[in-house]
Amino acid sequence: MNANARPQPLIQLSGITKTFGEGASAFQALKGVDLTIERGDFVAVMGPSGSGKSTTMNILGCLDVPTSGRFQFRGVEVQDLSRDQRSLLRRRYLGFVFQGFNLLARTTALENVELPLLYRGEKKKARTEAAERALDKVGLLPWATHTPAELSGGQQQRVAIARALVTDPDVLLADEPTGNLDTERSTEIMELLTELNQTGITILMVTHEAEMAEFARTIVHFRDGLVERIDRGKRASGVAGVAGVSGVSDVAGGELA
Repeated sequence: MNANARPQPLIQLSGITKTFGEGASAFQALKGVDLTIERGDFVAVMGPSGSGKSTTMNILGCLDVPTSGRFQFRGVEVQDLSRDQRSLLRRRYLGFVFQGFNLLARTTALENVELPLLYRGEKKKARTEAAERALDKVGLLPWATHTPAELSGGQQQRVAIARALVTDPDVLLADEPTGNLDTERSTEIMELLTELNQTGITILMVTHEAEMAEFARTIVHFRDGLVERIDRGKRASGVAGVAGVSGVSDVAGGELA
């Protein structure tokens, strides 16, 4: 192997298009998006409504598929995977954080964080231990027995982040994670995401707030279904690549077909 060879990108989008509808009512949301995301980066995605940023994030999160183009995730051609294979990739490698927290109201913080592992069929002891570790990462272990109604907005978002982290994802996708928070709580959440990024987790975040985007290393601006430009955030120096990560060839293997 060439010691000077550039590491394979974590994510590579090449000529991605997405069209909704058919015939005269067809709408082309993406018109040929090219985007490279390196391991360990913190990427903020910005753009006006209808620019294509949300459609792109849905494709990156394996929640939707492109109409044409190539989507490579650690070398795997995602557009060629079956629905079940994409679902497996999503469960194994991706974590999601939403603007509205999406917590179950009558369950404790610990039980909310356990949910992804419950869906995986993990045993109770393993679920609880993993959920406690995730809550500890976000500084909320002392609030493990509290319900969402007993937590502030910032604390609820921390629980949502812990829930996304409990599966040890490679990529955290955050959709307007500070959209329902005041400035102080928003800054706290962004500082937490920064700390998580420094541990090696790649973060992809949609935001309308320029102040929040400045926490990222890379800022991708969308307009009219294309990447308009890419800027560097205040933390752009020294993007932390993650060495020694395993591949995802098993996702596309025959056993999962």
